[in-house]
Amino acid sequence: MKDRSTANILWFDELHRDDVNLVGGKASSLGELTSETNIPVPYGFATTSHAYRYFMEESGANAKVNELLESIKDYEDSSELHVVCGEIRRVITESPFPADLTAAVKDGYAELEKRIGQKNPFVAIRSSATAEDLPDASFAGQQESYLNISGADDVVSYVKECFASLFTERATYYRHKQQFPHEKVALAATVQMMVSSKASGVMFSVNITNGDDSQIIIDSILGLGEYIVQGIVTPDDFLVDKATHQITQRNINEQTVELLRAENGGVAEKKVPAEVGKKPSLTDDQVLELAGYAKDIEKHYGCYMDMEFALDQYSNKLWLVQARPETFWSQQNKNKETTGEQKTMTNISDAEILVQGLAASPGLASGPVHIIESPKDIAQFNEGEVLVTSMTSPDWVPAMKKAAAIITDNGGMTCHAAIVSREMQIPSIVGTKSRGKAAMESLQDGQIVTVDAKHGVVYAGQIDSLVGNKQEESAQPVAAAEYFAPTATQVMMNLGNPELAEKYAPLPADGIGLMREEFIWTSFIHEHPLNLIANGESDKAIKLLAEGISQVARAMAPRPVVLRFSDFKSSEYRNLKGGDQFEPHEPSDLLGWRGASRYYDPKYVEAFKLELAAVKKVREEFGLTNLNVMVPFVRTVAEMKKVTELMEAQGLSRSADFKVYMMAEIPSNIILADQFNQYIDGYSIGSNDLTMLLLGCDRNNDAVASLFDERNLAVKRAIVHLIKTAHRDNKTVSICGQAPSEYPEFTEFLIQQGIDYVSVNPDMVKATKHNVAHFEQRIMLDSATNKGRQDSTNYEW
Repeated sequence: MKDRSTANILWFDELHRDDVNLVGGKASSLGELTSETNIPVPYGFATTSHAYRYFMEESGANAKVNELLESIKDYEDSSELHVVCGEIRRVITESPFPADLTAAVKDGYAELEKRIGQKNPFVAIRSSATAEDLPDASFAGQQESYLNISGADDVVSYVKECFASLFTERATYYRHKQQFPHEKVALAATVQMMVSSKASGVMFSVNITNGDDSQIIIDSILGLGEYIVQGIVTPDDFLVDKATHQITQRNINEQTVELLRAENGGVAEKKVPAEVGKKPSLTDDQVLELAGYAKDIEKHYGCYMDMEFALDQYSNKLWLVQARPETFWSQQNKNKETTGEQKTMTNISDAEILVQGLAASPGLASGPVHIIESPKDIAQFNEGEVLVTSMTSPDWVPAMKKAAAIITDNGGMTCHAAIVSREMQIPSIVGTKSRGKAAMESLQDGQIVTVDAKHGVVYAGQIDSLVGNKQEESAQPVAAAEYFAPTATQVMMNLGNPELAEKYAPLPADGIGLMREEFIWTSFIHEHPLNLIANGESDKAIKLLAEGISQVARAMAPRPVVLRFSDFKSSEYRNLKGGDQFEPHEPSDLLGWRGASRYYDPKYVEAFKLELAAVKKVREEFGLTNLNVMVPFVRTVAEMKKVTELMEAQGLSRSADFKVYMMAEIPSNIILADQFNQYIDGYSIGSNDLTMLLLGCDRNNDAVASLFDERNLAVKRAIVHLIKTAHRDNKTVSICGQAPSEYPEFTEFLIQQGIDYVSVNPDMVKATKHNVAHFEQRIMLDSATNKGRQDSTNYEW
């Protein structure tokens, strides 16, 4: 009987999952699948840890390697690590194999020829470290793989290259930081039948974006899977519900290049024709077949699994080429029940979103941007910076360890960098280019940003309400309770993120003057409403919308909350999952299909009904009758009539305790206010769009930014006319644009003209409350004494 402890090679059907000490995690797992399940695995064998240690000792390489490792003074010094690790690899590759080890590998390759019936078959040779892929540590991908190798001599040579790859900079640094002694780690090499992949990828039996283990996530690309690992191609992304075995989400990304087997060995990059690259890399049937394998493998192993697959271009057969325990969510969910549904939402009403991407490694961080274009510049990267690059390959681990957060233009949820980032618990966002804006083009060196890697959003500046500022908080002196004088002009608050409602509820705001519904879609739902309807998930949308809205209404009760219905532009809707198939490409979407014009449109009306159903649910089922609504971007009186009739048909009619407001942001809203009055209870001035349209000044165009000013007389005259016209019919007027938050003197002007409410960002509530009290007292004093300042400006038309 073979003594496995001293064998130089072992076949997959001789291996089991508990043979990690013999052949490493990768090979032992492939052995488990081959010997204990019916999962299709390409056949092969593995050299053993004994073979590695035998070679290192017999050749004298071991002593030289230990001497070089001891010479490393600073593992954080990228240059030193590069030089020493390069010398270690040279020592290993130039040291000769013992004759019997060479014979064992060649004999194994000859046997593989017989088993698969091919002369000089092409094989994949992959590294499998004995400490790799353990349940509590992921060394996945820290060593090298070599594809499309043919011929016994080349197989021996590349097995030795695998051995040497145990000492790449990234692997050496990673083991050091994870405190795995180098001498305790050996390396095996799997020699496996090469699949001629027309598509390949990675899948997890848990949704790695949020830990939801009711879902399977599958990422796939055309060609060989190395381009997923390297982050060169952003993969197609599929979510499958384990219980129903249905595909619940598809995110298809255009693929322009693929890596294919070369005829004479090795691999070569090839351009993908446009008509092919835009199509899904897997059929629905193939996705569901893979999901079935994922469920079977998870059940067999009894834990969340990380798997790789390949689709053979000749037989159209799916092969599993790797399976290992998933590490991050296995640890996160170990001691708690998985809810199966994300319950938190993070977005900030007053923050500028710079770029968005895939939330690869959850977390929140803030710091200065440092754009690195080439690995040769890694040494310039400093502790606490936000690493931004086109792709974050595992070679960059020394720099990654220093990073406050990581952002890449390319890559998918399952690239190596994402896996290692999760293991190191570094916030990471990947694939920003696929979400519309490339981070390397949109961000600047030294720019302070806040990275919300829980939801894949990068904000401008440091957002303290997200990342916190503990030093400043602890430095605050204890003060007496702050007094706010009562005012006739109410001070409301703008809010986007429902999660912040509890935090901001204690502020002395008289209610929420503007709750932006878009933030719930972008930070929580992430999917185009029409796509949800097409997939039979209308109830999901209603539930999540109602959940977010009620969080704010409950926190603020009994104070009123005004929800503005969705006002995405077509380009913003397109960024939601599935949006491409429903959204037009508009030359100027600021002036296009947005706001009220969508609500009654036959192409969109069913989506608007989801919003109405959510509002009705919050008011009637949750009993939160402090919720009111606002209709944005209404161009004509006829539009407002159509929208209110649609609302009434869905059971939402204006009443004493249910107010319907309208955004006043288009000149027609001002000019025809006397006619709009019949359909609404009041107005909220959107000073940003109103200024843009009155001055003909694109607020998103830097070339005319200097001309954009809400304090322009044209804007003020429009506001004065609106207030007078609204008050004649007992309608209220508020303002929710940026002007009151930025210009206290603008607030004074509004109070002088009799505005009913001023709605500002949370950070300006207290200051505005004090300012309003001061301005009102000044007006009363001036009126009583007739000695105050006189505004001589003529605000009449």
